[in-house]
Amino acid sequence: MGYWKHFLAIFLVVLISIGNATAIEQIPITRSYTMNNVIFDGKWTFPEEWKKSSQYSLNYDDGTQIELRMAHQGNFIYILVDDISETHFAKGSDRSIICFGKNDSSAVPDTDDYCFGVALGEKVPFVLQGGSPLALTDHFTKIPNPEGVIGISSVSDENDRYTNIPHPSYEFRIPTDLISRSDIYSFYLGVYDADSKITYSFPENLTSYSSEIPSPSKWGEVVSPDQSLPEFPLPLLALLPSLLFVIFLGTRKRIF
Repeated sequence: MGYWKHFLAIFLVVLISIGNATAIEQIPITRSYTMNNVIFDGKWTFPEEWKKSSQYSLNYDDGTQIELRMAHQGNFIYILVDDISETHFAKGSDRSIICFGKNDSSAVPDTDDYCFGVALGEKVPFVLQGGSPLALTDHFTKIPNPEGVIGISSVSDENDRYTNIPHPSYEFRIPTDLISRSDIYSFYLGVYDADSKITYSFPENLTSYSSEIPSPSKWGEVVSPDQSLPEFPLPLLALLPSLLFVIFLGTRKRIF
């Protein structure tokens, strides 16, 4: 019966690791074949534009609601940030920033961590890369915009899927050649409301009066279940060899 004790110990470790993994907030991203039709004008332009993308609703205690749409096609990730409840907006001051990183939960941003932001009403984004030694800049450095990056913002109109009341919205296109092609990314979203001076964030518990970019160790995740993610969670796959080994030991004991 000794080998069953080993099996139970391994099983408990796996359950704990699954529990820790599921504690991280995740956003699904879907493959789409219509993102090449997106008109980058900073808003939902026609009814079908962002329809074939995954939707993630962010709801905050003060009633603020942000709809996040995301899809990947070819060598790009496409993102729409629709700040549908914000009606007291300020062009040039309100802004949205999204960050992608290698899924390593590092305390300080590395050179493979990137953030992309744009202010309301602007057509040119700014791009930040991790790896700076300066805490004053959240360990990011502003870099020239890499080829293929798009970030543009505008005020919505009657074509918006969620409401015809004007509100800020932001469109991004991020090259996977820059952030690397992966089935799972560390991910952060910040939407700054200049009127309330609040940055509404994903994960939602990072929402605050600060405009600082949080440590990647606090970011959530973007996962792509329709690409090459394993059919079973990785901790369960790690369990299978141990389970087979325990079965082998039990069989061997009966034979010999």
